[in-house]
Amino acid sequence: MTFTSKKEADAYDKMLDIADNLLPFFESSNLGLDEATTEKMCFYMAENKDQLMSLLKGGAAAKPLPAKKNG
Repeated sequence: MTFTSKKEADAYDKMLDIADNLLPFFESSNLGLDEATTEKMCFYMAENKDQLMSLLKGGAAAKPLPAKKNG
């Protein structure tokens, strides 16, 4: 990936570290997830860590943004 600033690159590296740290958590579960699904879940959770943290603290889920209309 190409980044326009060191700050963006560092944020992406941090997100990847979070995803890597989540892997053992899911691998140790009895959910029966395949490796690809586990990796996708970890990446998604890391990308959305702020909303996830709010939910884990008992906050409400953010409402999805309305779909953009084409044309």
